[in-house]
Order: sequence, then structure tokens, then C-alpha cells
Amino acid sequence: MAGAQQYEVWQRGPIQDIPPLLQPVAHALLQAREETNELLINFPEALLWLKPEGSASVAFHLMHMVGVLDRLFSYARGLELNEAQLTYLAKEGVPDESLNVEELIQAFNTRIDISLYELSNTDETTLTEYRGVGRKKLPSTVIGLLVHSAEHTMRHMGQLLVTAKWLKAVHGL
Repeated sequence: MAGAQQYEVWQRGPIQDIPPLLQPVAHALLQAREETNELLINFPEALLWLKPEGSASVAFHLMHMVGVLDRLFSYARGLELNEAQLTYLAKEGVPDESLNVEELIQAFNTRIDISLYELSNTDETTLTEYRGVGRKKLPSTVIGLLVHSAEHTMRHMGQLLVTAKWLKAVHGL
């Protein structure tokens, strides 16, 4: 939690311009952003791509959270993935020394901002509409996709938290 005395995002009240039924999604995304940003202050670049005991790297989690939000929100809008999204998916977690912690955090923060904007423009009357996911058109709904985007982001944020803390501890930081 950002700051020892600060309440978690969901305890601070409604997020302006977000429809009432989508408040939990916005709360989770903002909580993930706060915790990720706080956790990775001064995180060493040398540890970014390490995969402790074969687990995913910190960089993978950051990239994956961005990609998942982008993909799930596209599906929620009834869109197919485009070439840029498929290319990004293929590169998630592939070590790229040209990327640094700050750039990956900024990309995550930007994707959260975009997601909040998209939530604010989501018509609540569409939440139960069917959406096909992926090439197989697996069944979901708009709300199912949006809730899963928040849940999946929080899942990876938790994994990122454990990985980053473990890496810091093992490296004496």
C-alpha cells in the first residue's frame, strides 16, 4: 500500500467518471499501479530480466500486464487483435536490454490511464453483451473481460512483488 497511513484505493471512494458497476475494476487497476510503482523505486536494471528458479522475470510481469490489459480491453470493445498487439505478445518477456525499469513502469502507467479512460467510456448497458475471445471466439461478456483484466493484473502484480523482493534479498539490496 502506498504510504503507511493511506487507505487502499477501494477504500478511498468512487473514481470520478467511472461507471458504478466498473468501480471495482478501476480500483484494482489503480491499486496495482500504486503498488508496482512503489515496489520498483530504484529497482536495479541488472535484476530486471533474471528468472529466479525459472520463474518469470520482473520485466515479463510488467510487459505482460500491459499486454493483457490492451488485449482484454480490445476484446471487450468487440475488436480482434491487430498485428501490433500480436507482435507485442510474442515479445513479452523476451530479454531486451534496450528496455529499462523506468520505461517499463511508464508503459504500465500509461496502459492503466488508457484503461481508465476506456472504462469511463463504457456504457453499462453493454456489460452483459457477448464477446468472443481470441481466434477460437471463446465466450465471455464485456464485464467478464473487464473484471478479468483487473484480476489478471493483480495476479501478476503479486507475482512481480514476490519476484522483485526475492531478487533484492538474494542480491543483498
